Amino acid sequence: MNIYFRVDASLKIGTGHVMRCLTLAEELKIEGAEVTFICRELEGNLIDLIKSKGFKVFRLPFQSSKDKSGTTWEIDAKQTINVLKEEKRDIDWLIVDHYALDIHWESQIRRYVKKIMVIDDLANRQHDCDLLLDQNLYKNMEKRYDKLVPHKCIKLLGPKYALLRSEFKTVRKSLEERDGNVERILIFFGGTDPTNETEKAIKAVSSLNKPNIKVDVVVGEANPNKKRIKKLCSTIPNVNYYCQVENMAELMANADLAIGAGGSSTWERCYVGLPTITLIVAENQSEMTVAVAEKGAIWNLGYSFNVTIEMITNVLKKAINSPHILKEMGKKAIDLIDSRSISNDSLLIQYILGER
Repeated sequence: MNIYFRVDASLKIGTGHVMRCLTLAEELKIEGAEVTFICRELEGNLIDLIKSKGFKVFRLPFQSSKDKSGTTWEIDAKQTINVLKEEKRDIDWLIVDHYALDIHWESQIRRYVKKIMVIDDLANRQHDCDLLLDQNLYKNMEKRYDKLVPHKCIKLLGPKYALLRSEFKTVRKSLEERDGNVERILIFFGGTDPTNETEKAIKAVSSLNKPNIKVDVVVGEANPNKKRIKKLCSTIPNVNYYCQVENMAELMANADLAIGAGGSSTWERCYVGLPTITLIVAENQSEMTVAVAEKGAIWNLGYSFNVTIEMITNVLKKAINSPHILKEMGKKAIDLIDSRSISNDSLLIQYILGER
């Protein structure tokens, strides 16, 4: 089975789209599918990372800095079609994870592939697709796409379908229940963190003056401030600096509290029951972050540009002094995603492989 992904990463877009596609690609590869990526060469792209995982990548050229997607949808469709035509083979699925692409782009691609899958969480545009995945939590989750996708489209909606790497499933099996006491804090704001919320969080933890609390700081390779952050970490006792880790599940499982962004990392933290102080760093994270906070699974501090070091410090003090609240938050986080089962976990794969 030949499966192609059209997905991008950049300093502006972030790395979440590519990372969740890589998770799905790894599972499909295990099932025997031949997986290929089509990515644009935007600043902060993850093409080298994708290739390091053993996947073939077709590069689309960067053409315009006016739009964060790097070009228009018309040009993108034409360039993608050229790649598909050059391959000269049947393409079973094209999987699209891209906010700049919609029904116009997909309808142009349709005759070159057998089926189209869309990964989305905005529900703000129409799609021409056979399968849609939205792994996030919303109040009107079941109806958001009713008028946005074809009637025949299969919709997999909610965190029970969250794309989680195998390392998380392994860690979950041996996960010990937390007692609510904070001995280790994890700071991670995604692969790019262009507004440097990481530094803000480090300074908030440092201001507590609690050398007995260990801190793990994780940044992505594409983080433009990684050298500055590494230097800052070296000046603070018990702070560990990591860049582009392969053991995020282990770091999350070992932590008692996290400070991070909304987005796909939310479901990784929930899956291991990690209480989190969350900052909204992008508009598309807002609705979902609010919904998860209303379930009691995270603290939502709101949009990052309004959040000060002092605000983070105050919530940290509350968390450290309220182990019962943290313990309950961890349980609620797990409950949000605990409706996952073996059947849910493999349902997406079964649909793609034609086994359902």
